[in-house]
Amino acid sequence: MEGGAGAYNPRTAEEVFRDFRGRRAGMIKALTTDVEKFYQLCDPDKENLCLYGLPNETWEVNLPAEEVPPELPEPALGINFARDGMDEKDWLSLVAVHSDAWLLAVAFYFGARFGFDKDARRRLFQMINGLPTIFEVVTGTAKKQTKERTPNSSKSNKSNSKPSRQSEIKTSKMAPPKEDDDSEAGGEEEEEDEDEHGNTLCGACGENYANDEFWICCDICERWFHGKCVRITPARAEHIKQYKCPACSNKRARA
Repeated sequence: MEGGAGAYNPRTAEEVFRDFRGRRAGMIKALTTDVEKFYQLCDPDKENLCLYGLPNETWEVNLPAEEVPPELPEPALGINFARDGMDEKDWLSLVAVHSDAWLLAVAFYFGARFGFDKDARRRLFQMINGLPTIFEVVTGTAKKQTKERTPNSSKSNKSNSKPSRQSEIKTSKMAPPKEDDDSEAGGEEEEEDEDEHGNTLCGACGENYANDEFWICCDICERWFHGKCVRITPARAEHIKQYKCPACSNKRARA
């Protein structure tokens, strides 16, 4: 599927948003968990290459579409040419910014093509705006805003709540007992903490924290990840003294 265009044409705001989330998830994988493969594919000796996110949450590095004008808006051309001329972190951040711009262009292309009215466009933008940008996920900007308060303020009574970084091994943090005579205030605090958790983002997929999911934190970049996204189970985490996420492991390998 050259150019990542495909034949999928969502016709409602909700369908366009699902398309947006799928493409976004694929591009986040390319710039985080699959960064080693992405780096190798972006060879500066090749022709103009683009990073495409696909609706099925996968990605590809490919040449731009040959037809003019293309079926869909095209991503930034020639991302591979800057790979060796910039610091890797800065290069990935630059690709992330252009990826965000492309995703918006594709989403609103569908909106224009299928005649979305004012309310449908507003609804689409609000759904999109509820997610962090790829740039925020790749650089950790959104995570930094809540890093100090979120991991250590859990009110969840589930043993599989978000792991704490108080020790080298990632373990679940239990909530302190709720006082019976202050149930109303406690409920408000729990609501606030759930909101804080909702702002904690997985460094791999960019999705929010959920109380019933196992998470693990990288000891190098201090980002949190869904265990399933980095293929780490709670049992395996117990035997890891220092966890390094795929991106940090790949950086050390190249160095």
